[in-house]
Amino acid sequence: YEGPEPRKDRSPVQNVDSSHMSESQSDSDVRKKSKMATLIKKCKQSLKRKTLSYIQSGKITRIAHNVTVHRRTVSNERPHVCEECGKGFGYWFKFRNHLRTHTGEKPFSCEECDKSFCDRSKLKRHTKTHTGEKPFSCNECGKSFCEKSKLKFRIHMRTHTGEKPFSCKECDKSFCEKFNLRRHMRTHTGEKPFSCRECDASFSQICSLKRHMRIHTGEKPFSCKVCDTSFSDASTLKRHIRTHTGEKPFSCKECDKSFTHISNLKTHMRTHTGERPFFCIECNKEVGMHHLAMW
Repeated sequence: YEGPEPRKDRSPVQNVDSSHMSESQSDSDVRKKSKMATLIKKCKQSLKRKTLSYIQSGKITRIAHNVTVHRRTVSNERPHVCEECGKGFGYWFKFRNHLRTHTGEKPFSCEECDKSFCDRSKLKRHTKTHTGEKPFSCNECGKSFCEKSKLKFRIHMRTHTGEKPFSCKECDKSFCEKFNLRRHMRTHTGEKPFSCRECDASFSQICSLKRHMRIHTGEKPFSCKVCDTSFSDASTLKRHIRTHTGEKPFSCKECDKSFTHISNLKTHMRTHTGERPFFCIECNKEVGMHHLAMW
């Protein structure tokens, strides 16, 4: 009997034996830490110069640390300024966490998967995706949340109140989140900030770019549980499932016909409206989809 196995370290940050670390990874970590140290040093020097300048000019005097911190909260003073992007912070720990966005340093690793994070709070929040812990509930519908964020809860409550405080200046649409308004505005401006690296296609939403990228990669992550067919996006899988269930959610208001796809309903509606949106290139005669298919 060799005795019990030694207890594993359960701390959020796992120490990796340098003998098992690849040379390239080791060099990368050294570079990140070096860059971090340089940025911190620059900030401290800058802050020291500013403080000395203020004291010499008589604008401030040396006062207790807790009073200084409180004053920053009231005055929105941000003495810690990033040399890389110019963003300022009132607290040192927030500034330190921000620097990691430039250095790429992510010292807090998840024990369950291979994800790493730049600050401990993000790791703590991520860990709940593995445990399924959602301790905060909505009194209206019982929906649970993994963190008690006033902003997230306020946004969720708008689904009950119907409040949509963010209005578009170009049209009459309103939204419950500023993010949704910002995304909507691209339909007016034509802005497409998300570009494909493989071709010249651009998109107004990141989700559209991700869906497009599967054309290049051939990835089909959405699989049918009934048969072995896979699809590149969830909406196509949803439509496919209807071939198994027989569901026809799109109904005609004029007659009793129903359809599995909304496109089929739109085509059918032309039999009631008489609309013929297609033109013959030979005689310029208007035709419907049925006649177009016959050609």
